[in-house]
Amino acid sequence: MMWNNEKRGKNFWIKRAVFIPIAIVAGVYLFGNLVMFLWNSILPAVFGFGTITFWQALGLLVLSKILFGGFSGHHGRRHSCHHRGDQWRHLTPEEKEKMKEEWRSRCRTQPEAE
Repeated sequence: MMWNNEKRGKNFWIKRAVFIPIAIVAGVYLFGNLVMFLWNSILPAVFGFGTITFWQALGLLVLSKILFGGFSGHHGRRHSCHHRGDQWRHLTPEEKEKMKEEWRSRCRTQPEAE
């Protein structure tokens, strides 16, 4: 197994250049069929909607990406005032207080009364 500082051979990059497009096509095919299957097995029976084709299912996936921000898990909250993650764990109490004050000033919705 190769690690960060080791040189990777030509075969590594050839394998990667072949594998990545195949993985992307397989993922698109899998998700498209999954959406089509779920739509066609649930929505016509429950709401009376018509069935959809594979291409319509892919269109729904693209539409959901546009409307809801994708499948990355961040959903547009990457720069939110409430999204701090584990960045506080390694800080000293003084550094934590300084960071809290910084976030309070960034996230303040109304200016403080003087």
